[in-house]
Amino acid sequence: MSRITLSKLCHNVRINQSRLVTLCTRNASTSTPQDQETHTGQKFDPKDYRLARFVDRPKNVNPNFSIKLIEEAPPKSCNDRVVFCDGGSGPEGHPRVYINLDKPGNHSCGYCGLRFYKDGHHH
Repeated sequence: MSRITLSKLCHNVRINQSRLVTLCTRNASTSTPQDQETHTGQKFDPKDYRLARFVDRPKNVNPNFSIKLIEEAPPKSCNDRVVFCDGGSGPEGHPRVYINLDKPGNHSCGYCGLRFYKDGHHH
């Protein structure tokens, strides 16, 4: 789908010696935007009404998806059977969530996706 971009070209025209009038003309140019896919696989149909918010502007998609950044963070080693995750301190994080580490392997927080595992042997 091509989009029409309108740009104004204004110039002054002297009608007579005492009167100056500004005439504006519009030039139309067409371009085809490249619709990038998001981390959820979202890609708008070219006829979708939600694309109206991107008229004359490209749709910017951040390539640093949060799910990819969370996967890059290493799991935290813990010695306790139950740990809590608050996603940071105070207003920066989320409500405190307690995570049971009895089963072996990584256990992730339901809010932020940080992973924890129990270091050591089970009793």
